[in-house]
Amino acid sequence: MREFPFTAIVGQEELKLALILNIIDPKIGGLLIMGDRGTGKSTTVCEDRVCGTLDIEKALTQGIKAFEPGLLAKANRGILYVDEVNLLDDHLVDILLDSAASGWNTVEREGISLSHPANFILIGSGNPEEGELRPQLLDRFGMFSEIKTVKDATLRVKIVEQRSEFDSSQTTFSNNYANAQEQLKEKIVEARALVPHVQISYSYRLKISQICSLLEIDGIRGDIVTNRAAKALAAFNGRDNVNIDDILTVISLCIRHRLRKDPLEAIEIDSKTKVKEIALQVFEKTTVENDI
Repeated sequence: MREFPFTAIVGQEELKLALILNIIDPKIGGLLIMGDRGTGKSTTVCEDRVCGTLDIEKALTQGIKAFEPGLLAKANRGILYVDEVNLLDDHLVDILLDSAASGWNTVEREGISLSHPANFILIGSGNPEEGELRPQLLDRFGMFSEIKTVKDATLRVKIVEQRSEFDSSQTTFSNNYANAQEQLKEKIVEARALVPHVQISYSYRLKISQICSLLEIDGIRGDIVTNRAAKALAAFNGRDNVNIDDILTVISLCIRHRLRKDPLEAIEIDSKTKVKEIALQVFEKTTVENDI
């Protein structure tokens, strides 16, 4: 079965941009996607499946560290997608986030320890009605994107048509988007090569931190991620300097999930608007050119 082409996805521009920017610069720190209930599917993941297991018998009898890779090893140099991440035990979410940040996973069983590379981009999704992540865990995701049900009738029809065409002939449909897929791939590869050379002026960095301060964002992770995301967007557009619209385009994605103070309080519905309003004030602008 073929996968639905990324370039054929209709709508959800914010989500698509966040995914692309994380691929360009994995140090952005992954993406948390929250939205309406979909299939109602729940994901049960035990620790051994995530981290991997050690064959204690072989280790004791043969002196061999026999390792059965878990999801973290298999996701090395790729993307690890966890559906309904908000339903996972906090301990497992900690493991995922620690491994994503450090690039390594350590498995310890019965006094035996083994470490392996685990360089991956963590993508988590969930339905906020089924529970929220603890603020400490929420803050460690680089970006946050909210998926909303499409209201525009024309766009809904387009989505239905796309899906029907794909189901009728996956091969033909995929072939129709082959060029677009290849062009996007090349653009991302070029951006990954360019992003280490992208510069962001001191005045812009100062304004990013000013926005975070005005919004009372705890810590500086929001500042760091916004800088990285703005550079990634500039690189994606083939530029080696960040401009104001790069920052205004990504800043809501980077800090809106860091506004919450009360652990029992849900993420504000208008958090995106709140961030945008403050950002526009700081940059003394009225609109965002590349608004998503």
